[in-house]
Amino acid sequence: MPDAAPAGRASPPTARVVAILDFLSRRPQQRFGLSELSRQVGLSKPTCLGILTTLTESGHLIRDSTDKTYRLGPALISLGHAAQESMRVSPSARSELLSLSAAFDTSAGLTAVVDDRITVLELVGPPGRDVGVRIGQSYPFAPPVGLMFVLWDDDALRTWLAKAPTIPLRTESARLQRVIENCRTDGYLVERLTPGGRRLYALMAGMSTDLPDELRALLSELVSDIGERVYLRDEGGRSRQDISVISAPVFDHYRRQVMAASLHIGKALTDKEITDRARALVAAADAVTAQLGGVKPTY
Repeated sequence: MPDAAPAGRASPPTARVVAILDFLSRRPQQRFGLSELSRQVGLSKPTCLGILTTLTESGHLIRDSTDKTYRLGPALISLGHAAQESMRVSPSARSELLSLSAAFDTSAGLTAVVDDRITVLELVGPPGRDVGVRIGQSYPFAPPVGLMFVLWDDDALRTWLAKAPTIPLRTESARLQRVIENCRTDGYLVERLTPGGRRLYALMAGMSTDLPDELRALLSELVSDIGERVYLRDEGGRSRQDISVISAPVFDHYRRQVMAASLHIGKALTDKEITDRARALVAAADAVTAQLGGVKPTY
């Protein structure tokens, strides 16, 4: 029997299959013919046709017999559900998100740190509305991205802060301590909709933490302080606040955070509106924690 391939050894044939599936998954409502697909993914027509034929026979793609175009197939549905279940995303968790989305007419999601990247595990939104991100999208888990995953655990916070940041940061310890204390008391994190925040996640999506110096410089102009995007209740006053997202932790039975439930806002809210959404989100996160047999930590 031949030896197994060494760990880390790349497989070009597999990479070609992944390239096709990735391309189609980013365009789930579209169909593509052989010529366009082969051109878009940089494969020869014979190679592309062989992969498409195999994926179609296995049900991972569907081929339209009339116009001879390809789109994602039903086998990927069960595969996706299995992947979500392995990440502890159950139908009950999706039901909680759907309720949140319907109540506040916006998108709601679950994210987790997978292989040191923040990954979108589940996402629901109002019918027909583009939510801007997709399930499986990931971001580097390094300051300033990922605060929602470390606020409730001192060890996790220290480890995260010790990471090489994706951009140069100016961290004010007093401000960060206030953020920690407030979020632990309230049970949620509210992030402001700043000009930098609007662009940060779009720029960071899918990126490595090893960024070119030029891009680091650009990002540092957008966001320079871990706590600057955080909204605290005692800072609200009577004015409406531009809010980006509200997040709440989901815990396992070891009282460790395993996911974050988030509610997209993307507009100005009063303090009461922020609180109403945050409490509903915490209730949903607590329900998912209970589904996992988890326990919330005490401070």
